[in-house]
Amino acid sequence: MRIAVTYENGQVFQHFGHTETFKVYEVEDGKVISAEIIGSEGSGHGALAKLLSGKGIDVLICGGIGGGAQTALQEQGIELCAGAQGDADEAVAAYLRGELENTGANCDHHHHEDGHSCGDHEDEGSCGSGCGGCSGCGPQITGVNVGKTCRTHYRGTFNDGTQFDSTYDRGEPLEFVCGAGMMIPGFDQAVANMMVGETVNVHLMPSEAYGEADPTAVLTVPIEAMPGAERLSVGQRVSLQGPMGQIIPVRVTAMEGETITFDANHEMAGKELNFTIELVEVIDE
Repeated sequence: MRIAVTYENGQVFQHFGHTETFKVYEVEDGKVISAEIIGSEGSGHGALAKLLSGKGIDVLICGGIGGGAQTALQEQGIELCAGAQGDADEAVAAYLRGELENTGANCDHHHHEDGHSCGDHEDEGSCGSGCGGCSGCGPQITGVNVGKTCRTHYRGTFNDGTQFDSTYDRGEPLEFVCGAGMMIPGFDQAVANMMVGETVNVHLMPSEAYGEADPTAVLTVPIEAMPGAERLSVGQRVSLQGPMGQIIPVRVTAMEGETITFDANHEMAGKELNFTIELVEVIDE
């Protein structure tokens, strides 16, 4: 059996779609006999599932993951164990002991109760449209490309013309399954009826992108109630563990006196977005 863990500096990395490396464990008779670190090759959610399948991975252990990515893993026959955090080696050991509980798709933006633990994680991946794993509950997408793997180049800008992301700058198209919830709804719908080689410009309202900011997704708690919170700083991205063990990515927005405030809203919530999208390839599997 081969187990892959989203990996960074010895820890379980908390964003499946943004992980740059996996630690892969070879297991025989319930024991780890070897381990190696492999790169994600800059792949998106759907391509990561295919990459892991190509490496013969049987089980993925990760922190946060969206519904679209979970579906992509299921299609590749890879068992998911989400919601893990802390030391990667210990997470694997806990899985082998039958002590690691799978929380399933756990990327959500809802309010959480007190009593969470706090874990650091840097999130240097691009945000853009590729973070749409949390938007799979949007409107039903229809079109000739739905269910097909699409490769697109795109450039994203705000209304003032400021660019926030571009696959052209990275030199690699984004790959995703159209309509699977991997993308924000407006991006998915734009691609659904495009032809290969076509380029379109779309203007998305918040409801078509990352939604309106939810004030109930802002949480202020005593610093002493959050182990490790005293080491955080405003603007830092971290993960909170909810009462059911789910991992929630948040940003630190304030530290005032003895309290700390976390915001689970996506940083682009409430914003209108503009995309220039070029459909490079459609893989009809």
